[in-house]
Amino acid sequence: MATNVAERATVPAVTALPPTAGVKLRATAVTWSWRAFLAVLYLILFGPLVILMLFSVNDSNVLAFPLEGVTFHWYTDAFHDELLHAALVNSIVVACIVAPVCLVLGTLTAFGITRFRFRGRSAVSGLVGAPLILPWLIIGIAALMFYVRFNVDLSLNTVIATQIVCTFPLVTAIVGAQLFRFQRVQEEAAIDLGCSRMQVLRYIILPHIAPALAASAIFAFTWSFNNYEISAFTIGFQQTFPVWVYSSVRNPDHTAVVNAISTVISIIQVVLLTIALLFLRSRSGDDATRGIIAGGEAVAASAET
Repeated sequence: MATNVAERATVPAVTALPPTAGVKLRATAVTWSWRAFLAVLYLILFGPLVILMLFSVNDSNVLAFPLEGVTFHWYTDAFHDELLHAALVNSIVVACIVAPVCLVLGTLTAFGITRFRFRGRSAVSGLVGAPLILPWLIIGIAALMFYVRFNVDLSLNTVIATQIVCTFPLVTAIVGAQLFRFQRVQEEAAIDLGCSRMQVLRYIILPHIAPALAASAIFAFTWSFNNYEISAFTIGFQQTFPVWVYSSVRNPDHTAVVNAISTVISIIQVVLLTIALLFLRSRSGDDATRGIIAGGEAVAASAET
């Protein structure tokens, strides 16, 4: 017995074998394949924007290489175009109305779908998500037929109403996904500590969904600002920025001006979308824990007063 124990004690420990050349080669191939895929993806996403920026400083209306020279007078022409100013103002006004309305409607809808169980819940969810699947062209034509059928004058109001119907499901999807990941145990813990429903909403739920709300507002604004199909069919005799772009690119004299203003707006929107993505990734479950502590402190403070 003692001999067997001694023999087992002298057996060397098993060590991990170094990776073979084949394993290293496969790992390297996978790494470089993934990097190549990301490079192609970034090229497809940002390549057109780079080309747009190059032609916006080209000293010619012709969209062809090589460039004839570098100039910035197209940007000056864009900032002095009155029709462009009116179109930009219309788009900003529409987006500034659509974004907050969709934020409220989408958040309330997300709460209703994720927090309550009722008959027809699946049908309601499908109906809310339908505008995200249907092409905007079909929605724009259907909205135009609806307004004509009921003798509604086409204006910015009809554009706003139709865009709200198509945009708030996006907010519902983003906020609903955040609420679906929310652990109800944290909410129940806050209630056990003495928080009221309003305090739970303020200190627990809202901090948890705040990144989703911020991202949804930015996405809703950009969706509304960039929308062409719905605006073209429901705006009447006015113009939004996408409608102005479509009417201007058919005129060769305005092509360079369109490139210039589109470059500025594209850069701004890329920055806004980047901020939205950072908002989505900035918060974690620790925020809900801090919310529970804040809720408990709020209850204690109210009890002392």
